[in-house]
Amino acid sequence: MIVSNIIGGLGNQMFQYAAGRALSLESGQMLRLDVSGFAGYALHQGFELQRVFDCPVEIASEADVRRILGWQFSSGIRRVLARPSLAVIRRDGFVVEPHFQYWPEIKHVPRDCYLVGYWQSEKYFCEAASVIRADFTFKIPLVKRNAELAEQIGKVNAVSLHVRRGDYANSPKTAATHGLCSLDYYRAAIQHVAEQVDQPSFFIFSDDLSWVRENLKIKFPCQYVDHNQGAASYNDMRLMSLCRHHIIANSSFSWWGAWLNPNLDKIVVAPQKWFANDNDVNDLIPQGWVTL
Repeated sequence: MIVSNIIGGLGNQMFQYAAGRALSLESGQMLRLDVSGFAGYALHQGFELQRVFDCPVEIASEADVRRILGWQFSSGIRRVLARPSLAVIRRDGFVVEPHFQYWPEIKHVPRDCYLVGYWQSEKYFCEAASVIRADFTFKIPLVKRNAELAEQIGKVNAVSLHVRRGDYANSPKTAATHGLCSLDYYRAAIQHVAEQVDQPSFFIFSDDLSWVRENLKIKFPCQYVDHNQGAASYNDMRLMSLCRHHIIANSSFSWWGAWLNPNLDKIVVAPQKWFANDNDVNDLIPQGWVTL
């Protein structure tokens, strides 16, 4: 059995699921998801995969986790043992992502394992991409305003543009890790797309659209998507995925919005500076995407 620890917002959950799913397909093992970390979790919308996508989800029980990890199964012990300095103490099946860039040794982990990490690289699941795309089929049909926007998106050279602010802007701790994409980045990205796309029409997504309207002036047709709130926020990712081209933020949410677009000729512009720190993001950006 492979158990993938799931935590974070929807984009992070998707990476964690995709890495576990690909490994389970390669090894012939069942995949179960440990969602126990969402008990009392106040950020984002909680565990969303099962609600949003038509993907096979089996939830890991405490007994499943204990079977793999033994005395190391409790959440407190797991948090301590996740520290790099304590790697030597972990059980063989206790697999912690050792660094941000792709870790090829994931292909050689024990058949019974518990995965802890963010696994933010297409390389973890590129060989199973068709399965992952099928798993990430949105479950609920588009209705009302989202259905209308989807129809508009299909009629123009639609470019999704995502500005992530929220905790990136308001939490000093989060800002110190992630940082904010600059207005210069968005201006350069818009220019890059406009030079290659005939009559682009921009669909703007953000958790702070009033800031975007005030600070980012776009001389092309724009639609500001402002109605998907709370539990319906995932529909922004869905609408992004329907666009032909993409300008993403340093956010796994818009990364997936761009990745779920299956068009081979899509233009995806991503920020070269993804983190405020020095994490190596070369494996995060798929081949063919442009960084500015």
